[in-house]
Amino acid sequence: MQRPSLATLLSFNAGYVDTAGFLALHGLFTAHVTGNFVTLGAALVLGAGGTIAKLLALPVFCAVVMAARLLHYVLVGRDVRVLRAILLLQTLLLLLGAVLAWCYGPFADGDSGAAIATGLVLVAAMAMQNAAQRVHLAKMPPTTLMTGTTTQIMLDLADTLHGVEGEQKAVVDQRLSRMAASVGAFAFGCAAGAVLYHLFDVRCFLLLPLVSLLGLWHRDAAID
Repeated sequence: MQRPSLATLLSFNAGYVDTAGFLALHGLFTAHVTGNFVTLGAALVLGAGGTIAKLLALPVFCAVVMAARLLHYVLVGRDVRVLRAILLLQTLLLLLGAVLAWCYGPFADGDSGAAIATGLVLVAAMAMQNAAQRVHLAKMPPTTLMTGTTTQIMLDLADTLHGVEGEQKAVVDQRLSRMAASVGAFAFGCAAGAVLYHLFDVRCFLLLPLVSLLGLWHRDAAID
């Protein structure tokens, strides 16, 4: 049986944490952080909770991405495997988020300190993933936001229907395969996050660090 690629694992985790986080943390997006502008507006109009975490999600995301970049320079100077270190930090953040959810959830109040802390820790974990991909895994399909990927898939399908030949066909076919796998893994992660949250409530977050560990020890050349 072929093992899942690193992109597949990262995409699954992104879809999973975004869905489970949305359900557990009163509409907070932990991977698609700009989506919180929409849910924040809805929360303000409807009087729903979770507004503080939604306000803080983007600044925290930005701060962690900058910190990851600065850490990159420090680790390169010390001849440390940067990508492995960043993925390890992401795994630890996911583990911390799972522990906080286990200890303090379910969260009746989205604006409680425990709910905010849990949400922002998970946002920080996904910021690490985004930073790692942009710098070290740029050839991979995006793993946290599927709009651009889906657009490219549709363009490639249209080109295939129109007809492409030679080297261009090989490029299009390879890109289609990789991007379709990424979208499929993200969608499967969303479904799994919803189902397992329904079955196990906040305990479902314990799966996240386990999947992240698989990515950390993946044998892709980019990791080793």
